[in-house]
Amino acid sequence: MTIGEYHTLEVDRITSPGAFLTDGETDVLLPTKYIPHGTKEGDELKVFVYRDSEDRIICTTQTPYAVVNEFAYLKVKDTSSVGAFLDWGIDKDLLVPFREQNNKLQRGHWCLVYLFLDVKTDRLAATAKIAKYFKREITVEEGEEVDLLIANTTELGVNVVINNSHRGLIYESDLFHDVLEGDRIKGYIKSIREDGKIDVSLRKEGLENLEMGAQQILDELKSNNGFLPLHDKSDPEEIQSLLQMSKKNFKRSVGILYKKKLIALKKDGIELITKA
Repeated sequence: MTIGEYHTLEVDRITSPGAFLTDGETDVLLPTKYIPHGTKEGDELKVFVYRDSEDRIICTTQTPYAVVNEFAYLKVKDTSSVGAFLDWGIDKDLLVPFREQNNKLQRGHWCLVYLFLDVKTDRLAATAKIAKYFKREITVEEGEEVDLLIANTTELGVNVVINNSHRGLIYESDLFHDVLEGDRIKGYIKSIREDGKIDVSLRKEGLENLEMGAQQILDELKSNNGFLPLHDKSDPEEIQSLLQMSKKNFKRSVGILYKKKLIALKKDGIELITKA
């Protein structure tokens, strides 16, 4: 029964300390406070397995923010003589030993970490020394939809983890809406540079994005009595503020709508001329 992972186990028996669940070979305790109401012997439960403070293998129905071999962006809950303890969504905090810290972590700090199983203790732990856990071989392609973990903000934009495998960067100019550190969202591979660095966008590039932009403009026109005070001379910041898109995408999307004879171009903006 692997530590740090989810398992679907059968309820073997229910006692005063809790329910004992089994995979057919090994039993593990689910403390009473985590037992779902109405649980009975023979039921199957999806649980997360870990070691408690007394080094016993137990499980919980709580949901951690990450499991073994995953990256996570977590807050330091406390520190002690052995390291820093992170809040990772379950009652037992996650340890980052001093040897796994780049700089001494302080209470209240947030940090990007990688969860691993310590072979010496068979306990789940975290490390802030994450570089070696990123894959060297690029496993994504330009234009591909990917899973993103939002990490820290820099002067250039926002650092992200891509598909739990690669580092990436969303440039400030590609942030069309607010993102929060620790968020897990979808994104798209914008470009893969010769040095292996990966640029990410929150929007799909190319024709599909243009079609999406055209639909967005139509929606805004319908919501504003068929008129928007935007045109090819409008300030890029004004366009982004109103439509959350770049001026380049705006002009191309307007071109699509114009060719389809859905809008008319006026001196002071664009006007809807047909129902869509």
